[in-house]
Amino acid sequence: MSPDAIRERYERIVDEVGPSVTVVAATKYIRLEDMAALAEAGIPVVGENRAQDLEAKHARYGDAFRWHFIGHLQSRKAKIVNETCELCHSLDSESAAKRLTIPALIEVNLSREESKSGVVPEQLEDLLAAYPDVRGLMTMPPATGDPEASRPYFRELRRLADALGLAELSMGTSQDYRVAAEEGATLVRVGAILWPG
Repeated sequence: MSPDAIRERYERIVDEVGPSVTVVAATKYIRLEDMAALAEAGIPVVGENRAQDLEAKHARYGDAFRWHFIGHLQSRKAKIVNETCELCHSLDSESAAKRLTIPALIEVNLSREESKSGVVPEQLEDLLAAYPDVRGLMTMPPATGDPEASRPYFRELRRLADALGLAELSMGTSQDYRVAAEEGATLVRVGAILWPG
């Protein structure tokens, strides 16, 4: 992985979404030894999906990035997330809320897909009451080849956040981050589009 190519792609995405959107580089498929290329490219914020990978990568590159957790949060893994991350994007249970100590976003399953994590909108207020440091909401629309198909989900997440007085919206990935930014995302999670080759 060429740091120059990564930097060029990252800067293009930042230009597309604007300065008010934080671009989180999703590192789920990045090997430990390849994290050095991201550091050299000057990527400021990375998001990891798995707690055990987060722990290993943070042990070696802890000071190189600001760390976010973007995968499904198991309550027994919350300690690792607390010790390494500034933000968790994926709070979705009261059991995890009891163990989390950092700012969080609640993951909302707007599509109500059984294969996806997250609470349904009707459960939002209960989880908000259970955790004192919720900054906003996150969602993953159904997988599709058409970015426009994600727009109604992003619009609905923004409506929910506005109604609850929450400022942060983590929505949009490599295939639909432009649409997410148009609909008010404050964080986009991009992976494949950043990595050359």
